[in-house]
Amino acid sequence: MSHPQSYEILLVPEFKESAGAPTPGAAIRSAVVAATGDTGASGYPRYAGDGMEADIDPATHTVEALLVDGAELDYGLTVRIAERRGGTGEAGTATEPAGESEAGESEAGERTAEPTEETGDR
Repeated sequence: MSHPQSYEILLVPEFKESAGAPTPGAAIRSAVVAATGDTGASGYPRYAGDGMEADIDPATHTVEALLVDGAELDYGLTVRIAERRGGTGEAGTATEPAGESEAGESEAGERTAEPTEETGDR
């Protein structure tokens, strides 16, 4: 099976009811990540670029692990991905949100940040 050579990763805030919070669905940061040829700790292909490293399941387009500037994803942010097509710089359509899985990931390649013992209450 051939894996996509690159994806565009979008960091999107989750819905917030406070004034001044970014609009839900609007990306606050994006990065184009390319296949490194390595396999990440999750067992999926590793992609890196623009300060982000991600392990992405090519079959489901689910982000299994993500580091942003070397750190875990901040609480309250969600990840969406779009496959880069043909090396022309055109991104495919970003995946639509789907139901959450037990690991905090959706079936559509979306991952929500959860506080961990390492990161504490963010």
